[in-house]
Amino acid sequence: MHSLLGNLKLQIPEKLFVKDPDSSDLGKRILTHSIILIESLGFENFTFKKLGLEIGSPESTIYRYFVNKHKLLLYLTSWYWGWLEYKVVFATANVELAQRQLENAICAICETVKEDQNFSHINEELLQRIVISESSKAFLTKEIEQENKDGFFKSYKNLVERIVIIIQTINPDYPHPKTLASTLLETNHMQKFFSSHLPTITDLGKDDEQVISYFKTMTLSMINNGK
Repeated sequence: MHSLLGNLKLQIPEKLFVKDPDSSDLGKRILTHSIILIESLGFENFTFKKLGLEIGSPESTIYRYFVNKHKLLLYLTSWYWGWLEYKVVFATANVELAQRQLENAICAICETVKEDQNFSHINEELLQRIVISESSKAFLTKEIEQENKDGFFKSYKNLVERIVIIIQTINPDYPHPKTLASTLLETNHMQKFFSSHLPTITDLGKDDEQVISYFKTMTLSMINNGK
């Protein structure tokens, strides 16, 4: 899977950037070090000025790629969801039984991410932590409707739709496939956040097998109870 993913270029909405950061070494360094800084400092404390100092380049050069840090965060989260969709695609390829497809998809979605060396300028492990703790700040805004029209959440919606198709194959009569798919994605991240920062309000720890088992049981029981 990794060698195939290494040949892929994830499709990011063009309105998210001024210049494609994948098109130059400087752009890739902006992505690399923005991930490191956002994960380390938090999105609120992250600035283009600090990023410029980190990469040894004037702050103005960063604006040649992104108009503001909100668009940069949207770019990073869009990249993550697109990458995760490809993980789900490969995890479910050549699997005939829909229930097994869903189980494999849940594994791909819920496992702790390890850095993929095929994307040398993106640290997926750090990026997952950013998505867990910061991604809601990308869409809980007053501009959400316009940004949705501009296609900024296409990769997220594509992933949801891919899960929806599997759910509907298992049980065509299940009434809430979209709700269940998006709940799976968001609740997985929320529980990971709780286990790291508010452990007294979750029964799940950091063990991937426990987390995956819980979400398999939750998701399949809901689907099958609808039959």
